[in-house]
Amino acid sequence: MTRRPLTLQARLMTAVIGFVSLILVIVAVITSALLGGTLERQLDEKLIGYSNLYAGYVERFPPNNVTAQNVLAGRQVPPGLLFAVSSPATGTTGIVVAATEEEFGTSTAVTAEQFTQIKDALGDHHTGTVSLTGVGSYRVSILSTTDGTVVVVGLPRAEIQNQLATLITVIVLTTLGGLILLALTTAITIRVSLRPLRAVAATATRVANQPLDRGEVEITERVPASEADPRTETGLVGAALNKLLDHVNSSLSARQRNEERMRQFVADASHELRTPLASIRGYSELSLRALSQQQGPAAIEGTTTSLERIQAQSLRMTRLVEDLLLLARLDEGRELVYGTVDLAQLALEGLSDARPTAPEHRWNIEVPDEPVVVVGDTGRLHQVVTNLLANARTHTPAGTEITLSVAREGDEAVLRVHDDGPGIDPAVREELFARFARGDSSRARQTGGTGLGLAIAKAIVEGHHGRIEVSSVPGDTTFAVHLPVTPVMGA
Repeated sequence: MTRRPLTLQARLMTAVIGFVSLILVIVAVITSALLGGTLERQLDEKLIGYSNLYAGYVERFPPNNVTAQNVLAGRQVPPGLLFAVSSPATGTTGIVVAATEEEFGTSTAVTAEQFTQIKDALGDHHTGTVSLTGVGSYRVSILSTTDGTVVVVGLPRAEIQNQLATLITVIVLTTLGGLILLALTTAITIRVSLRPLRAVAATATRVANQPLDRGEVEITERVPASEADPRTETGLVGAALNKLLDHVNSSLSARQRNEERMRQFVADASHELRTPLASIRGYSELSLRALSQQQGPAAIEGTTTSLERIQAQSLRMTRLVEDLLLLARLDEGRELVYGTVDLAQLALEGLSDARPTAPEHRWNIEVPDEPVVVVGDTGRLHQVVTNLLANARTHTPAGTEITLSVAREGDEAVLRVHDDGPGIDPAVREELFARFARGDSSRARQTGGTGLGLAIAKAIVEGHHGRIEVSSVPGDTTFAVHLPVTPVMGA
């Protein structure tokens, strides 16, 4: 049979009750010992007083008339008094008084053997405790008079024993009652104190029963605020679980977003690759048909045109694959070759390359006289400038003014591309730097590229420990690249 483990509540109750029981036992033992010692001292004081008193009575009696009955006759004696004398003239006589009155007929005589037993028990001591058969436990004192008479006086310890027994009985009953009350109080207190843990367990169980392995998941279960007070130990557990669930919920949401992005990415990549592949296949079939049906210059001309289209689509597909490969390498922290880069010079070169591609736009540049130096990959940063300028040129109409500026702001170098075009559609602003993000869902060639330019720019900038930001309203759109500045040597 498997033994069921104790719950935390049971262990706490057992520990508390055991500790309190030990304390009560120690207190009972100490109390009994102190009270017993006090009563014994009080009894000894009485015994010494009676011993001196009755020894004086014996010394005033004629030697031939000294007996225990004669000495006590007519005197007030305490109940249970043991009195014995051993005189050379009268021998050994003794009596144990049974009542407060002088009712010697109901008293018990002390025999010579008991007298000897008392003397042997005390030995060289004048006071001690003896237990006589048929008489009980006594505290006795032994004295000798000047004529050689031995006087033994004893007081019963029954009262002390009764008081100690009563005290122990009271302590035991009080202890048992206190332990029962303590157990009930402890059980209630612990149950109330552990209530937050039960709330934590219930919440964790409900969360564990949720399907978290697929689909869109939102964990709404939380430990109630009343059971998650961080000022208490058990409440701190509830607060920690709520914080964990918040983190798990945000992680699951991020996972779901990543899965959706991945599905969208696969769909977009398939769409982008399908177009050039379809073109290549179509022109290949056209070339084969022209060769099979025609001869001479017409066939050669048709085949040449098809091959040129095949080459153009192949180059387009190659650029797409290269962009995807670049993004993958940037995600892995590779592909960057660091060196010293002057952003001002880079901006001048980038604008010079962009101006001939759109002569109908108005191009401006603003760079400082001093170099703005950063540590980075010259080729990749040039690609950032090219992509931002191409984005501004592609998505703005003819006559738009595009301004490229470089400035140093504190510990950062900031490169901005500003245009006064129609602005960015708010519907696509949140996903502007996502891969294959495009404002035109039709993906017409005249409205832009594959939608990887800004994603590549963002990945390159972040690979340089910088950031890229965008602000846009109709007539005022600005892309800003922030990069850490490297101080110029000797400046």
